Amino acid sequence: MLNAAIVGLGRWGQNLVNSIQGKSDKIQVTLGVLRHPENAREYASAKGFPLVNSLDQALADPTIGAIILATPHTTHAEQIMACAKAGKPVFTEKPFTLTTESAKTALRACADANVTLGVGYNWRFQPALQEIKRMLTDGRLGKLLHIEGNFNGPSVYRVARAHWRQNREEGPAGGMTGRGVHVVDAMLYLAGQIDTVHAQSCRIALDYGTDDTTSMLFKFKSGATAYLGTVIATAEAWRLQVCGSLGWAEVGDVQHLTTWQLRSCFFDPADPYRHPQPQTTTYPNTSTERAELEKFADAVREKHPLAVAGGDEQHNVSVLEAILASAAQGETVRVAA
Repeated sequence: MLNAAIVGLGRWGQNLVNSIQGKSDKIQVTLGVLRHPENAREYASAKGFPLVNSLDQALADPTIGAIILATPHTTHAEQIMACAKAGKPVFTEKPFTLTTESAKTALRACADANVTLGVGYNWRFQPALQEIKRMLTDGRLGKLLHIEGNFNGPSVYRVARAHWRQNREEGPAGGMTGRGVHVVDAMLYLAGQIDTVHAQSCRIALDYGTDDTTSMLFKFKSGATAYLGTVIATAEAWRLQVCGSLGWAEVGDVQHLTTWQLRSCFFDPADPYRHPQPQTTTYPNTSTERAELEKFADAVREKHPLAVAGGDEQHNVSVLEAILASAAQGETVRVAA
């Protein structure tokens, strides 16, 4: 059993705790870190762990085998490097960091300290997305041509004007940091790394806070293309459709923190005028948050790296950087290596 300290016990931090506490035989939370412990005292007590008010206290605790970060985006890089310096494996929520340079520095610190670093892209543990990956690998979908994604919701209405999520530095390109990076990671999982980005991002619904409407066009190194939109001043919805030369596969609904269904449709090249009906596949319930944290725990036990220099975690940060540059310049931007 890996004993972990969680830093940040807001809505998502509590969701991570709920996914494993008393349910996993690989990882459990035994300490919480919160600047104002009184805000979660009752919750932590119910979950069976004490609270402290600084990361340094958790890093100095010899009973803590790993750190879980559910903290504001701009703090991730510094906190990851502090964990590496203390020799503590660390799992951070997405986005990993907000700049390519800080991502490289954090990855280097963890590699030098031989510390496992994981990043919270839980969509990769969805059985439906894994099946789409297999469809591309075994040729059922044919050659990958294009991916379309949306991840929308009323995020800007859920937090007050003074909340850190309304800070444009914490949420560059609006819904990209809270939502869109998940779709980008799914695209990287299916299609490989992105070569160029053309983006636009603006704030329309409110007169304060972060952007609420962001859209992007991607070109992958493989030659495939993609579209992604994140609108965070509308009703909840998300969708990912993958188009291959022999058919398409699609996931999407209102709720994404559930086990997805998969819709797929194929055609016969010998009879292209026939219109087959889509098929729907369902899967057993899966906690993707528990799955990602247990994979992290396995990697810690085996001293196996997860996020590495040049990997998808770093590339996702570079894609976000390119989106910001493209939106500001109004031009197509190449993603940094």
